[in-house]
Amino acid sequence: MLKKVLALMMVLVMVLSMSVGCTGQETPTEPADNESGEKTAEGTQAGEEDYLVWNIQVDPETWDPTLNSANDGGQVIQNLFEGLTRETKDGIKPAAAEKWDISDDGKTYTFHLRDGLKWSDGEPLTAGDFEYALKRACDPDTASEYSFIVSNYLVNGDKAFAKEVPLDEVGVKALDDKTLEINLNFPVTYFLDLTSFYTYMPIRKDIVEANGEGWEKNPETCISNGAFKLTEYKVGSHLTMVKNENYWDAENVKLAGVKGLMIVEGTTALNGYENGEIQVLDSIVTDEIPRLLKEDPNFKISPQIGTYYVNFNVDDEVFQDVRIRKAFSLAIDRKQFVEQVTKGEQIPATGFVPTSLSLSDGSSFRPLNEDNLPDTEYGIDPSKAQTEEAKALLAEAGYPNGEGLPEITFLYNTNENNKKIAEALQAMWKQNLGVDVKLINQDWSVFQQERRAGNYMISRGGWLGDYNDPVTMLDLFASNSGNNDPQWRYKEEPIVAPRDKKINPEEEEFDVALKESRLASGKERDALLKEAEDVLMNNHVVAPIYYYTLSNIVDQTKVEGVELTLTNKWDFKNAQLIK
Repeated sequence: MLKKVLALMMVLVMVLSMSVGCTGQETPTEPADNESGEKTAEGTQAGEEDYLVWNIQVDPETWDPTLNSANDGGQVIQNLFEGLTRETKDGIKPAAAEKWDISDDGKTYTFHLRDGLKWSDGEPLTAGDFEYALKRACDPDTASEYSFIVSNYLVNGDKAFAKEVPLDEVGVKALDDKTLEINLNFPVTYFLDLTSFYTYMPIRKDIVEANGEGWEKNPETCISNGAFKLTEYKVGSHLTMVKNENYWDAENVKLAGVKGLMIVEGTTALNGYENGEIQVLDSIVTDEIPRLLKEDPNFKISPQIGTYYVNFNVDDEVFQDVRIRKAFSLAIDRKQFVEQVTKGEQIPATGFVPTSLSLSDGSSFRPLNEDNLPDTEYGIDPSKAQTEEAKALLAEAGYPNGEGLPEITFLYNTNENNKKIAEALQAMWKQNLGVDVKLINQDWSVFQQERRAGNYMISRGGWLGDYNDPVTMLDLFASNSGNNDPQWRYKEEPIVAPRDKKINPEEEEFDVALKESRLASGKERDALLKEAEDVLMNNHVVAPIYYYTLSNIVDQTKVEGVELTLTNKWDFKNAQLIK
């Protein structure tokens, strides 16, 4: 993706789930939504001695590029598939497309594919495979949670998703086997970034239609076009990818393969690394971070675009009251949180868009003051809990000191760091509000489904940006976003949210500002994006807690060339083991 230079400040914690991003989408602590969320490190099998071993953390719900909305699945896709462009540590590079033309009005992109592109089974890869994938994302029958990252931009994408026009009218067309034309509703400065994202990656129509859901998890039908191909998948245990000899740049791929373990327990994963069994991981237990910072040169804390937060189910009988949502948010001591709980150089959050994202003039969307903290916004002081105001809001809502409240529950996915975070929130809400909160943890896949369906009161949330623009954070809460977990919609969206029947009229102002920002530029666009965040935050739909950082380990005594892209996806294309 065409990335502006990131202001190298430390934002949020580590990977957990999930997701999902987007559109995503939770590392010194949990993974993000468009991230992921036990196993022991298995010994290397015969023939795998030349494989890099990496801890994915969880068993991804999917790595179908159209259906995935979580970081864990996206990490797998990054290495199995490749888009028209490729996101690297240095920005966007040509990939399946060797070059492209952009019309003077910025609304038509013509991509020219490389000669001789092939799928991993040796079949030719054509522009038609990209056309199919993009139209599949806009197909309401596919019901992709990330449909909006395509349908919002392509001509007639939204109309096709709403069944108002046929898919044939969506603005993408293979002019011939090597030429793909994409027509946009409006100029998009970060569109090349999007073409490296997994929802824009090619898919084989014959494979999907012949094998249906789950085609990507069967090594015999997981036909891909990236540097690696799938050869093994064991549910809840591991997956194995080997070098794809049909990849266009195969001669520069040095690894024989990659084994991805699914170890949720951070302590187990760290032990695996320290025992020499794992070379790459980012599920670092928070209590180990101070020691690792002092002792281990392989341990790093990397900048990250993302926010860790609490979701409030705005359709819930209790949390439909904005005063209660605000009370629970103000009762969180964010500075104490990052210093005593997560310990990974995160920055306390006062708004949803992190400090690492920029306005049109290159300045931070949310600047830091001399204390390395954002200013107080939306009533949120980043340096302390506002206990008295929080208690007053709860009393005003009819629940003084929490009296009369039904049982309050907080939902999170199983993970050592998530457990610590959940327990810290539980303690703060008890101490600062007088409210007892019951903690409920679930396996990652179940958690994703329950949160998506709105089967919770409060839940953990984390979102990692998919590209370097504030929209990557804000469009999470658009009405047509399948990742709008707070159920905050001003109209029903039966395709992406069939169970969300309650209407939240105030969200329309958010949607309008976000849509108008697509047609604006410069300071006008900045103001509209800020207006959208104002609506989100003044309604306290979520309670942002901190901006992520990524705590990670690459064993540089055993492997070199492992790269993190600008949005912190593991890229093994240039990696090789040290003999």
